[in-house]
Amino acid sequence: MAKDLTDDERGSFQAELDRLREEHRDLDAAIEALVDLGRVDQLQVQRFKKRKLALRDRLSFLEDQMTPDIIA
Repeated sequence: MAKDLTDDERGSFQAELDRLREEHRDLDAAIEALVDLGRVDQLQVQRFKKRKLALRDRLSFLEDQMTPDIIA
């Protein structure tokens, strides 16, 4: 359920969203680089993927907070 956000809160959420999206893209690139180099450390790849899932959860939460409730 979204609440009314102040401009400062909205700006803070947007900055965090931008940072998390960049980190998510960086993890994608790191995973791809590990695979392309042929040095697949399965434990490291698993850690990166777990971090990506945590980022996706946080991104979804923030996006939900920024989206106003729509009463159907």
